[in-house]
Amino acid sequence: MEINNLVDLNRHRSAPQLSKGQIKKLFEELETYILNSDWITIGIMATNDYEAIEALKAFSRKFTSIKFKNLDFLHAEGHVFLKGNQKTGNVFIRSENGLGEGVLLTCQYEDDSEKSLTYGPLPLNFFNN
Repeated sequence: MEINNLVDLNRHRSAPQLSKGQIKKLFEELETYILNSDWITIGIMATNDYEAIEALKAFSRKFTSIKFKNLDFLHAEGHVFLKGNQKTGNVFIRSENGLGEGVLLTCQYEDDSEKSLTYGPLPLNFFNN
């Protein structure tokens, strides 16, 4: 399956392998949506809490205006789902089996007429570059 746009990721349960060129193109598209949204929520599916937290930290390094609280106190056993909310800064993590792997981003809007859309799953290392 060819991945040319963010919408192409919607049919994946887990994040596909992406080339550097694909990452660059998808990041440019995603950055526009993030910067034009009022806030984002992020969901991270990972095989352990360390991977999920590292993916969230990489996202925050890429978008320095987006901060999350209390990352040092997060812990869950086994496969995990982490959810962060930019508006509140809150982050939660729970153990959950049967998930795929990757990052899901939802751009949120104060105006109810704007449709919130979720993008992903993106690879856990998507924001490392």
